[in-house]
Amino acid sequence: MPQKTVVIGAGPVGALAAIYAAKRGHEVEVYELRSDLRDPSTTPLNFTKSINLAVSHRGISAIEGADPGLAHGIIRKTLPMYGRMIHGKLNGSFTEASQAYDVNGRAIYAADRGSLNKDLLDYLENMPNVRIFFDYKLTGADFRRRKAWVELRKTDGGPSPHPVRRAAEIEISFDLMIGADGAYSAVRFHMMKFSRMFYQQEYIETLWCEFHMSPGVSKNKKSGKDSFKISPNHLHIWPAGNFMFIAIPDHDKSFTCTLFMPQQYFNEIDADPGSLVSFFDRYFPGVAGDLIPEDDLRRQYKENAHLPLISIKCSPHHFGSSAVIIGDAAHAMVPFYGQGMNAGLEDVQTLFKILDKHVDSQKETTTAARAQALQEYTDFRCPDAHAINDLAMGNYNEMASAVRSPLYLWRKKIEEQLSVWMPSLEWATQYSRVSFSSYRYSEVVKSAERQGRVLTVWMSILGGSTVVTAAALMGVWILGRKKIS
Repeated sequence: MPQKTVVIGAGPVGALAAIYAAKRGHEVEVYELRSDLRDPSTTPLNFTKSINLAVSHRGISAIEGADPGLAHGIIRKTLPMYGRMIHGKLNGSFTEASQAYDVNGRAIYAADRGSLNKDLLDYLENMPNVRIFFDYKLTGADFRRRKAWVELRKTDGGPSPHPVRRAAEIEISFDLMIGADGAYSAVRFHMMKFSRMFYQQEYIETLWCEFHMSPGVSKNKKSGKDSFKISPNHLHIWPAGNFMFIAIPDHDKSFTCTLFMPQQYFNEIDADPGSLVSFFDRYFPGVAGDLIPEDDLRRQYKENAHLPLISIKCSPHHFGSSAVIIGDAAHAMVPFYGQGMNAGLEDVQTLFKILDKHVDSQKETTTAARAQALQEYTDFRCPDAHAINDLAMGNYNEMASAVRSPLYLWRKKIEEQLSVWMPSLEWATQYSRVSFSSYRYSEVVKSAERQGRVLTVWMSILGGSTVVTAAALMGVWILGRKKIS
């Protein structure tokens, strides 16, 4: 009899987890709180139409693990971003400075979240051993008995203030429940009743507000075609010290933009709405008027929600042999490293790689084998989840401020050149390890700290030639590796 796997949450991470389970012959049921996510009228849980995100190596690798053809189709719909474009103003003129993400020319990919989710759900829906249920809320779970209760959300059409009638609970059974239901996970909530879970939740002072930059008009006006107003192959940043404005390209030649800023500044603008345009002119030159019309900027600021950013750590990520949480349910993070979804998709690949190992060794999916696998998953993945949460938090300062620092740029240049000149040293920037490899997040932190110690010593000694400094760093690194070994 096939294993029954129930997935709670049909976002990109939940959909991919269901595909992995179905590929292994499981009987799969997916329950999603929202209506069909492929319907444009479905309101996201955070009440915003946040469109774009960055897909990098980890996410692509995880989708390829399910089906290389599926990954290829998704990547075809993305736009490669080869670096950051830093915007500013100097002597009255607007400036742009490109900073490549990778010395080897690798890119991260701007993807439409809705399109990516649709592709995964379409693929999943065509699998014969899968059933998907939208508008179902998880209301309870008993992970010892492997029972859960869901209810179908529905309205009775009655007059306000009582338009919603509670539906009867439906009992479902499962061998394994996978919670991929986001930062406010119901699976995690119910799992806490059975597991002594460490849980840490933090809201940061920064809020975010989304803006839309419409396509421009082609220089060849007769063609009638739209054009990108700014480079489509960069993630654009207007850094302002402790806040910033960013823009990510869309396939329709528009840009999805986000203002990240401490709440005190939002409060000041709210108290004096007329100051919005002058505020943008001061800190984000070229946006108001040139890229987003002033009236449109005011309207979007007023109508679009100013939303909080949450960071969550917890451990363990499982209970016994019957439940495991992945993605934001296990490690919601702030968006400043672009790894939220990528880490969640990598969770899926990591989880099933470990499950496969234990199933193969036991020749069958026994409860004991699954419990052993889930314990190994928690032991392996929790340090990485905590590490990327911390890295994401720390990267805010880099994006909002350090990208304009000569010291930051100098260190980045040294690290990139060392990776090219002496690849055997395995020297690389922290960013390249996070975005262009499957290097464990926890090991990324250790490597960055080790490289930082070497750089700090030699940057204090050698302030001259980059070549001399790099050569000295090579020698110290080699000696350091010899002592370690």
